[in-house]
Amino acid sequence: MSRVAVVTVAYDSTDALDGFLASVRASDGYADVDVVVVDNASSEQAAERAVAERHGARFVDLPDNRGYGGGVAAGVATLGADVEYVLVSNPDVEVTPGAIGTLVEAATRTPGGAVFGPRIIDADGEVYPSARNLPSIRTGIGHAAFGRMWPGNPWSVRYKAERDTDRERDAGWLSGACLLVRRDRFAALGGFDEGYFMYFEDVDLGARVTEAGWANRYVPSAVVTHSGAHSTARNVKRMEREHHRSAYRFLSRRYDAWWLAPLRLVLRVGLTARARWVTRGQR
Repeated sequence: MSRVAVVTVAYDSTDALDGFLASVRASDGYADVDVVVVDNASSEQAAERAVAERHGARFVDLPDNRGYGGGVAAGVATLGADVEYVLVSNPDVEVTPGAIGTLVEAATRTPGGAVFGPRIIDADGEVYPSARNLPSIRTGIGHAAFGRMWPGNPWSVRYKAERDTDRERDAGWLSGACLLVRRDRFAALGGFDEGYFMYFEDVDLGARVTEAGWANRYVPSAVVTHSGAHSTARNVKRMEREHHRSAYRFLSRRYDAWWLAPLRLVLRVGLTARARWVTRGQR
């Protein structure tokens, strides 16, 4: 069996963490997998440690909040050299009994793959379009402008690829809520860019995977349930602003030619204004 480990990054995640770890331990053939829980200096470190130890997971308590990418890096750094694949997941996810094995099987028969993503089901049983196309300026603006008021607009549909969730295929990027990464390629790419505190680190990783000539492979036969962003819900305003900041970071780096400076200025002003608009009245 290929050596697999699991890394999850927690932040005030005690309740969700219990369900996640229980689901990992119920996985067919992977009940004894090495699991690392990384806490990003949250207020629930003691409670999270108790949950982790109850499920036989190792606990890493960071002295500061390093964001999702930084937390993942800290967890991966503790793994043994023989680990070939790492399941990177939010703690508010529950994996079905065969999901890990299905992702590993897909990886072993896809030598050109670097990242493998499952079908993600939300709390209502609906499929979340987690295997998306990389955002361009056109689709990004269209999705940002109309995504909330007109979900079926052509830009959002093209970006989210929500009509193509049933077949195994390559994607521009895969949701970082739950990913199986081939460790050597993840390391070769430098892992997640820690410049993204939260949001878009998975989009950025997907772009770099493609640029390196590898594949982001969507595997819908592996299924997980994602209950929602429990930790971010406590500070919606801050997270909305972080999302827009990360969107600018990604797009400005993607369109970084000197002669595109006016475009980057428009993006910065537009995203800043949009962040203020969507967070009006929020705390």
